[in-house]
Amino acid sequence: MATDAHLSPLRVLVLGASLRSGSTNSRLAALVGRMMGEAGADVDLAAMRDFDMPLYDGDLEAANGVPDGALALRDRLERSDAFVLSSPEYNASVPGVVKNAIDWVSRVRPQPFKTKHALLLSASPSLVGGNRGLWALRVPLEHLGTRVYPDMFSLAAAHKGFTDDGQLADSGLHQRLGETVSAFLSLVEADARYVCLQRRWYEFLGDRTEASVTQRAED
Repeated sequence: MATDAHLSPLRVLVLGASLRSGSTNSRLAALVGRMMGEAGADVDLAAMRDFDMPLYDGDLEAANGVPDGALALRDRLERSDAFVLSSPEYNASVPGVVKNAIDWVSRVRPQPFKTKHALLLSASPSLVGGNRGLWALRVPLEHLGTRVYPDMFSLAAAHKGFTDDGQLADSGLHQRLGETVSAFLSLVEADARYVCLQRRWYEFLGDRTEASVTQRAED
């Protein structure tokens, strides 16, 4: 990251996407938040329980609008240059609470996921570390125009993966996580500081900007 005094720090929302207290995904989010803070970023550390919202219901939206919890998450996404999502894996896919939050926030106009860079993380007691859930999580985010970082990080056997001071017990994994975080921040910085091209996102090659699906995703 650039250290020029006249540049404001990159703003990154780091979200632990589990409702459970003591979640390993919350611990992983906190660790990444510290790494990013040490690299000079302005970190907004959050937990999914900060954003209370009901299950998505079109009738409820028509009657009462988007709930306050979803609007609060929208606000914090809008204030950020990028976001990090540390999500558990439920039955080899995305937890319902995470998908529900994405669905609600996507109803706001303009929706805030478009063009944001995202880094996906997971921690799980399984031997695959929740990685299957991250592949599923990419689908709605990329549909909404999020630039999901290619390298994802999954911590297997996460119940024994942390030291008492919150570092990763495996020094090699700790180093790889640090390198992933550093590379992600460098990409976000390049995009935020040195934009030289007008970019346009399409869901499919050949889409027109006035096409209904593309327009819904871009709004």
